[in-house]
Amino acid sequence: MPVYFYWGDDDFSLKQAAKQVQKRALDPQWQSFNFDKIPGELGDAAERALEQALTPPFGLGGRLVWVTDSTLGQHCGEDLLARLRQTLPAIPPQNHLLFTASKKLDSRLKSSKFLQENAQVREFALISPWKTEELVRQIQTIAGDLGLKLTPQAESFLAEALGNDTRLIWNELEKLTLLGGAERRPLSVEQIEPLINSAGQNSLQLAEAIRRGQTERALSLVADLLARNEAALRICATLLGQFRTWLLLKLALESGEKDEKIIAAQAELNNPKRLYFLRKELSAVTGKQLLACWPLLQELEWRLKRGADPLSTLQTKVVELSLLFQPQRRF
Repeated sequence: MPVYFYWGDDDFSLKQAAKQVQKRALDPQWQSFNFDKIPGELGDAAERALEQALTPPFGLGGRLVWVTDSTLGQHCGEDLLARLRQTLPAIPPQNHLLFTASKKLDSRLKSSKFLQENAQVREFALISPWKTEELVRQIQTIAGDLGLKLTPQAESFLAEALGNDTRLIWNELEKLTLLGGAERRPLSVEQIEPLINSAGQNSLQLAEAIRRGQTERALSLVADLLARNEAALRICATLLGQFRTWLLLKLALESGEKDEKIIAAQAELNNPKRLYFLRKELSAVTGKQLLACWPLLQELEWRLKRGADPLSTLQTKVVELSLLFQPQRRF
């Protein structure tokens, strides 16, 4: 009775995991007979899924019933709960029932507790753009799955260049396997940099241009990023992450703290060795300058989420932000 509830905002990784369930459950030659994909927006999606999950597979392999965008974790009446309790133990062992959703199980629901006890519940969450060490580990994991060898410097470069876009990471690393197949040694930054779609790297360059008060360069980078079809909200997320790291670190330094481990912890850095480079980056700015950026960045995020024009909104806020770092505006 394999039952799964997969949820989270990392849609690509979630779908990859769902494909693995599909691969395990189904015989390719009998897939059309034994695979049911039910849209969660249907009012009776859960009921249909439970009914189909009771049906024995036809031919070879098992059966998979997949409810996409399921609302089961948010709404479950007593009748449906009773149906769940009755049906799940009766599902044939070769059948698989999968629910996928963007939101986690509502812990207040009785059905949530029942699913946590009787299903494999997994979260697929995007890594925050400022959690560099976690992004590097993600690069290492995916590269390992693909059999791709990279130097530590190349892993760090890819984490910065590709950010937390799991789909982009998979696509770019799969492309690099074509080069890696001919190389016995791990690939270096010099080898991979010309081949990588560096939108994420350009977003970090945008943050750097703003911090240096280079308004014209920042505006040029905005135009370049949007021309590459980089999502405005993704650019905003990178800026929020980078400025958050800078702000936390600068405030820790200005507090008079000397212990590098404590400073790294306050700045949420897992690798204290990064402090040396970050100190140099922030030597010419103050905590007040970085603190003044935060409401502007939050307003940028709010406007983009409300549907404002990406180009004009980014241009306006980038100008306002970079002006904070002009010599005459030093706090």
